[in-house]
Amino acid sequence: MPPHSADYEKGTSPAKGTSPTKEAPTTHGRVLVLCIDRDDDIGSKGGIETPIVGRDACINAGTRLAIEDPEDADSNAIFGAVKTYEELVSKGYTAEVAVVAGKFNRGVEADEKISLEVKSILEKYHADGAVIVSDGEDDETVLPVIQSRVPVISVQRIIIRHSRSVEYSYAVLGRYLKMLVYDPQYSKFFLGVPGVLLAAGALAVIFDAAKWVTAILLAILGGAFIVRAFDIDKAVSSLGRLTPTSFIRIFSVIAGILIILAAIANGVSSIPPDMLQPNMSAFEVISNRLLVGSFAHGLITLLWIGIATILGGSVLTNWFRGSVRVVSDILRLVVLALLYIPVLQFTSVLTEGTNPFTLISSLLIGLAVSLVAATFLYQYFRHRKGGNEVLKH
Repeated sequence: MPPHSADYEKGTSPAKGTSPTKEAPTTHGRVLVLCIDRDDDIGSKGGIETPIVGRDACINAGTRLAIEDPEDADSNAIFGAVKTYEELVSKGYTAEVAVVAGKFNRGVEADEKISLEVKSILEKYHADGAVIVSDGEDDETVLPVIQSRVPVISVQRIIIRHSRSVEYSYAVLGRYLKMLVYDPQYSKFFLGVPGVLLAAGALAVIFDAAKWVTAILLAILGGAFIVRAFDIDKAVSSLGRLTPTSFIRIFSVIAGILIILAAIANGVSSIPPDMLQPNMSAFEVISNRLLVGSFAHGLITLLWIGIATILGGSVLTNWFRGSVRVVSDILRLVVLALLYIPVLQFTSVLTEGTNPFTLISSLLIGLAVSLVAATFLYQYFRHRKGGNEVLKH
């Protein structure tokens, strides 16, 4: 074990620049100021073996650790132990300062190493009390180990006043708060919505409509959430810069939705009036094969036309743009067309009780045609566009 201080053998270590002014006012004649580094940063980062005993040796060790890792709090704990030692000496105590370390992985091995190092120090410096200095609760978990060797009369924790991570967190928080206030993209929601709520509440009070305040505020807040969730504000703001292909997409979507609504109305009108009873439960409606089959039979044709209209608009839009996504859109149309006959057969199974094996054969044929169409389209556009770009979409 390397020597660290001449005073280590003698058991006294007067601090430089200090002198005893009076006798120690307690019964503890020899005090050991002990700095604990349970995860051995002093060894793994500073390359210094422990135990380290003596004022000068501890200052050198703390300086080396601070140079190797300026952000490590253990160097501040070492300097804190030296300061505590100097204060005790100036008050007349017979004191010594030392640094002990565990192991990187902490645990039982680290605590055992600290116990052995404390034992080796006490064999040469017979202290009757110890002051523990650490930088956190983890180091203080070894207090029972130290107390088994020497009574602990005080525990001091060194807390860094300014942490870079804390300062960085405040800087980031300030930046985001500034963004919420001055960036129109965020301020219109985080300031605009609360502003509208407060204004609505104030108007409700002024016009003696306080009983409607809750309903008004909930309606405004719900509307704001819906607008933001579905990007309605962005869709409205983009209407002024629509391209010709965007008009095709808008027209096809609106037309498709109208056809789908007409399909639902046609499906309802296809149900025989005597099947619907006012007191029927939802389960009774769903479990009625004739009712469901009649609704689906009247719905299916117009529903398929509506969906095909939406997909057709997407095909034209991507075709004019030269996008490879047109392959996926064409495949959707092909699959939609191939599913039309099986769905019609399914309605016949419900309403007329036809053989379901015909439905299965139609589905298998549709699957085969879908695979062939997919292979042909991907190969065609792959050779046309080049590379594997089509496969990514």
